Amino acid sequence: MRTLICNCNQTLALDAAALRGALAKTPGASTDGLDVTHTLLCRREAVSFQRAAKDTTARGDELLVACTQESRLFLELNQETEGAASLQERPIHFVNIRETAGWSQEGRQATPKIAALLAAAQLPAAEPVGTVSYRSAGRCLVIGSAEAAERAAGLLADKLDVSVLLTGTGGALAQAHARATHSGRLTRLRGWLGNFEVAWESTNPIDLDLCTRCNACVEICPEGAIGLDYQVDLNACKKHRDCVRVCDAAGAIDFNRAPLQHAETYDLVLDLRASPAFSQHQPPQGYLHTGHDEGAIVDAVLKLRELVGEFDKPRFFRYDAKICAHSRNEKIGCTACIDVCSASAIRSDASLKGKGKGQAAGGVVVDPHLCVGCGACSTVCPSGAMSFAYPGTVDQGRRLRTMLTAYGHAGGRNAALLIHSEAAGSRLLDELGRGAALSRRDRSLHGLPARVLPVSVWHTASVGIDLWLAAIAQGASQVWVMVTAEEAPEYRQALQEQMAVAQAALTGLGYAGQHLRLLEVRDARDLHALDAALRCEPAQTVARPATFSVQADKRATLELAIDHLFTQAPAPTEVIALPATGSPLGTLVVDTAKCTLCLSCVSACPEAALADNPDKPQLRFLEKNCVQCGLCATTCPEHAITLQPRLWLADGGKARKSLRVLAEMEPYRCVKCGKPFGTLLAIENMLSKLSGHSAFQGAAAERLKMCSDCRVIDMYTDPNEVRITDL
Repeated sequence: MRTLICNCNQTLALDAAALRGALAKTPGASTDGLDVTHTLLCRREAVSFQRAAKDTTARGDELLVACTQESRLFLELNQETEGAASLQERPIHFVNIRETAGWSQEGRQATPKIAALLAAAQLPAAEPVGTVSYRSAGRCLVIGSAEAAERAAGLLADKLDVSVLLTGTGGALAQAHARATHSGRLTRLRGWLGNFEVAWESTNPIDLDLCTRCNACVEICPEGAIGLDYQVDLNACKKHRDCVRVCDAAGAIDFNRAPLQHAETYDLVLDLRASPAFSQHQPPQGYLHTGHDEGAIVDAVLKLRELVGEFDKPRFFRYDAKICAHSRNEKIGCTACIDVCSASAIRSDASLKGKGKGQAAGGVVVDPHLCVGCGACSTVCPSGAMSFAYPGTVDQGRRLRTMLTAYGHAGGRNAALLIHSEAAGSRLLDELGRGAALSRRDRSLHGLPARVLPVSVWHTASVGIDLWLAAIAQGASQVWVMVTAEEAPEYRQALQEQMAVAQAALTGLGYAGQHLRLLEVRDARDLHALDAALRCEPAQTVARPATFSVQADKRATLELAIDHLFTQAPAPTEVIALPATGSPLGTLVVDTAKCTLCLSCVSACPEAALADNPDKPQLRFLEKNCVQCGLCATTCPEHAITLQPRLWLADGGKARKSLRVLAEMEPYRCVKCGKPFGTLLAIENMLSKLSGHSAFQGAAAERLKMCSDCRVIDMYTDPNEVRITDL
């Protein structure tokens, strides 16, 4: 990959030799075509960019420009350069090393960070994911009061097919019958862009379809109960019915009309009411709620005007129902993904039975049209059944490892990864870098420290405990996640819970300091607080960074990270207690006085953490596989199982990877032949529960103590037993 680097009019300190050395040692990075000679690449040296664009096209290579601020200009120059490939044939890549590295009070020490950013930017693009399509013909429903709805509809009418739903009285409709106008109480609104199902109940005596807006009813009503919205205020109406008389020809007013139920489909919905129709943090695409805010209404109108046609978005998630720990046999276990989804895109399907061996026996359903790609479901999923695909964990893990490797080869120490969103997060870091550059004299802003490596992601909730711990194992000192006003409260809580689990594990292993933090930054007014928070002491990390690759399987990555962190641990504790909420690791405590070894928990476990023993009555457990979903405890008829979150490192960490016995007992032997056919406690419980039943007295009670073969023989040899053949 050809890489062009500019010192931006000598405001960046660049060490070409150190950068080449670090990139040469980093797998996946390249020094071929690394050009660090430019001062004003976007102005007087623009011809160098054009020459590089032609050269990379001729060689079939790709081009990386270390400047995001002038990306639009470079793209235009590429278009105008004869012999340069089009962006569809060969996209140009950009990376920001100015605000995120060079523009800081530590800019001269930022060479390792710049090497890390360049190495990550040189990686090949992630594999493309599938898409989800929306089709909108522009049928738009505006919901609200008469005047506000009419005004908004007027701004949309030249681009969209607009209808209005009045949900209250007051205001005035236009005299011209320019669009379909309805009134009533909204009873249902669901769907998404291009497919909204809307239902309402109309109870007002005036039918707006029949009304000619002649105003005769308005003038005749003695109470003034009818306004220019052509709706009757039933609280003010005294039932004179003069309005009915003057509307006789049109027949638009009928006080005896039964409530009418209406249902329509729309592509877009603009909701002007005070309270939105959707309670979740992230409403469906194509639905915009503004309330009475005039500025918000204008912004919404501008957005809606562009939502006509066909639109695609990435299919952000992958779901493996076979390892989902949500439900088994209609019993509910883990609900983490359902609880955290701020778009209400995930619902339970606990009744799903499965049609064959190895198929799902209950799970969740994700509606891809409602999914907004936050990735929080993958972060809280303990089994890895839900995974983020834009990009996937393998690509994200490769990116983090590449950054840490290049940073280390360039001499960097105590790297802190700062995970932030591509949108609001990037804008805030740009503001911080600009502020630091402008305050070099008064030093009011420090800027990103040289050891802080910014990591831009689609959404901050999409990176979770597996990648965090993998990064620490691979040499990072800390992992911080910066959240802004974009993130829903559910995401912040989920991230805090997962961080508490990871931090407890690291502390228990003996690593000193705070390794994980959630940095909350609302907007640019919080830049000074962010600036101060970034300048904290590093936490203790591994002496020898791991070299493993992040796996697609979340549990496999967790195990690799834990194993390496344990081998490098300064002072590991054998049993590390983990927080009760959100832990994907732990054991089970079985009350052996209650357990009958019915083994219903074994069939309920979706992760093969529980197993029986075909040779003797035993309940065995593989702690490494347990995801703490609780399905075993929910299924247990004796309520004998309790979850215990922990990280168990006995026997050098091998104990949790081996089967161990949680409960066992002597078998119950048939009173006739002596063959074992159940457990002692199970048969005794059954005898106790059936002792008072009339059908299990005498010989019938004795048969309960026999194996199935002896029970049948005894029934057919008992002269007092009544059989069907005797009837």
